[in-house]
Amino acid sequence: MFHFLQVDTTGVQALAGAAEQGAEVVKKELALSEIIFSGGIIGQSIMVAIFIMLFLTIYLYLERFMAIKKAAKIDENFMTQIKMFIAQGKIDQAKVLCANTNTPVARLIGKGISRIGKPLQDINTAIENTGKLEVYKMEKNINLLATLSGAGPMTGFLGTVVGMVMAFHEMSTAASARIDMGVLAEGIYTAMMTTVFGLIVGIIAYVGYNHLVSNIDKIVHQLEANAVEFLDLLNEPA
Repeated sequence: MFHFLQVDTTGVQALAGAAEQGAEVVKKELALSEIIFSGGIIGQSIMVAIFIMLFLTIYLYLERFMAIKKAAKIDENFMTQIKMFIAQGKIDQAKVLCANTNTPVARLIGKGISRIGKPLQDINTAIENTGKLEVYKMEKNINLLATLSGAGPMTGFLGTVVGMVMAFHEMSTAASARIDMGVLAEGIYTAMMTTVFGLIVGIIAYVGYNHLVSNIDKIVHQLEANAVEFLDLLNEPA
């Protein structure tokens, strides 16, 4: 009598199922990349431009955010020490403290201290000019974010128009029963995907721009408060 070996195929079926699922995931990922860059030369050029704007938007936001965050750091004891040095007549030590403190407030007060002995109006003018320079440094390249917030969606809409033109051109030039659905789909892909990514660029740039402007406004308020405090200190009777 022959004995037949029974093989447990459960593990093999599980591996086969996992392989099929993995293949489906890879297929979906490939399909997504094909959808993004399947709009012909014009559509691909527009998508490349949108991705460049997306990278530039993220870079500008992060670079300005770190710079503004660094500028916002203020030593709470800074003005107390400045007041003490000026009250004691230690102007040189006050200048050294400002020189060793790398903040907009320190540079603002340092400019005012360097003008001590001159008319108060001259001191006020020097402080205002320094404050404008510090604000200009913080706002460097920030207007480019505002530009990208509008340029991103507009470029996406350009891709939309190009894609729809491609789709309708295919429909008009082909016979009613011989429309190439692949070419038609490429036009629709271009229209939809460029719009989506263009809006993503616009949203990130718009939100980032307003967030940075809000942080700069807070620093400007701090500069004004410290400038007023310094001028009041100079106006105090000896």
